[in-house]
Amino acid sequence: MPVDGEYQPSPAQWVRDQVEAYERSGGREANTLRDTGLPVVIVTTRGNKSGKIRKTPLMRVEHGGKYALVASKGGAPTHPVWYYNLKASPDAVMVQDGPEPFEAEVREVTGDERAAWWDRAVAAYPPYAEYQSNTDREIPVFVATPRPSAD
Repeated sequence: MPVDGEYQPSPAQWVRDQVEAYERSGGREANTLRDTGLPVVIVTTRGNKSGKIRKTPLMRVEHGGKYALVASKGGAPTHPVWYYNLKASPDAVMVQDGPEPFEAEVREVTGDERAAWWDRAVAAYPPYAEYQSNTDREIPVFVATPRPSAD
């Protein structure tokens, strides 16, 4: 299902700026998390309450053409808002890793599959391990799989 509708930029200025620069440049600019040098992707979801389009930069955790979306919120006690967007509309998601976004199917992973993706996520972005130790909740991990093109 395509993700279309009215775009509502993030209330955070740095997120708005990063998404705009990433999309404008086809991923050549604003493609890392601030000063870390670690790569990000842009994830587009439909707001679970507003129905508006939301865009979030997330750490790039890719394996075999699939992407982990880690709902860490920096180890906060609650899930990020986009977690609820994915739960409400897992079939209305796009991921942009470079010039062109692609439609993705998203599912939350558990058990051994989550453990494998968690290890990949921590390898890509080591602070995830600290985030997990800072919260009582198990940080959710989703896997985004590109949808086959309709061509």
